[in-house]
Amino acid sequence: MGVKLELEQLDLCGECMKRPIIIAGPCSAETEEQVMATAKDLANNGIRIYRAGIWKPRTRPNAFEGIGSIGLEWLGKVKKETGMQTTTEVANAKHVEECLKAGIDILWIGARTSANPFAVQEIADALKGVDIPVMIKNPVNPDVELWIGAFERLNNAGIKRLIAIHRGFSVYDKTLFRNDPQWQVPIELRRRIPELKIITDPSHICGNRHMLYNVSQKAMDLNFDGLIIETHNTPDLAWSDASQQITPDELLTLLKRLIFRDEGDLKSMISLAELREQIDKLDDKLIQIFEKRMKVVEEIGKHKKESNITILQSQRWDDIVKNRISLGSRKGLSEEFILKVFQAIHQESINKQTLVMNRNQDEEK
Repeated sequence: MGVKLELEQLDLCGECMKRPIIIAGPCSAETEEQVMATAKDLANNGIRIYRAGIWKPRTRPNAFEGIGSIGLEWLGKVKKETGMQTTTEVANAKHVEECLKAGIDILWIGARTSANPFAVQEIADALKGVDIPVMIKNPVNPDVELWIGAFERLNNAGIKRLIAIHRGFSVYDKTLFRNDPQWQVPIELRRRIPELKIITDPSHICGNRHMLYNVSQKAMDLNFDGLIIETHNTPDLAWSDASQQITPDELLTLLKRLIFRDEGDLKSMISLAELREQIDKLDDKLIQIFEKRMKVVEEIGKHKKESNITILQSQRWDDIVKNRISLGSRKGLSEEFILKVFQAIHQESINKQTLVMNRNQDEEK
């Protein structure tokens, strides 16, 4: 079912609306010198929209929670000296009021805030009668209805220049990502609101700089409209999220590597992405199952040691092979494949039990 929003054509800064939209800058504004040095390097590399967090919602207290309102003055200086447009995160009506007074060009609503309809409505009420672009990050949980609801609240308040930021989702299980991208969620958002611009935040998805290119390329493969990437003049010294930030020159290198697909291939790329998403999730589950299996194997090893019996139980291994091949055959899997998989599992099991059997008593205590 489609969603009807009253949206206006975005024109954030002229030519920067060409795909991809690139928004860059540090996770947090730390000092005036850091803000200006990063901005000047980005401007020299052709970036037209500058991001920096002023108020930082942190998971736990006593972490760096942002420099506060003084950072707005620094963003004003960025705009004056580089001509870049500026954007920062708002979480309540007071933030909105201060940003509008300071001349911030674009606002964004963070993932923790977008998950709270009361907070989103407070921001929407504070923006009534104001014409300003607003970007909304996906909620921390993969709830497309909650995300859409945030857009509807802003749109009902008269905000017609809206952008979605896909920054991944919190999950309990460990994955390769800081925030699991779950690409099917922004894909569903695009299906429901096809005219809405979607940009991806690979910095928060990855949690490290090493995977930024791959996630950025996937966003381009899905025909998303741009990227918001955390960029710092000295990222290793950053006061927050140092590991996921890159230098302005590294950003330029990343952007030059990106490959842009023809829009005609979009349908097939989306279908392929959905299937790969399923594969990734199944692989994660396989790894978790292997981990649990090996913990049971170690317990078996302890029992064998206590009972002074050998690691290799030939009859048990023969039964496993026959049973698993029979089960695999009923599931359409070849005998060769099942045999290779379980030979590898069996060898790892022997390795685990060997360590247990040869561990001395002192180590076990």
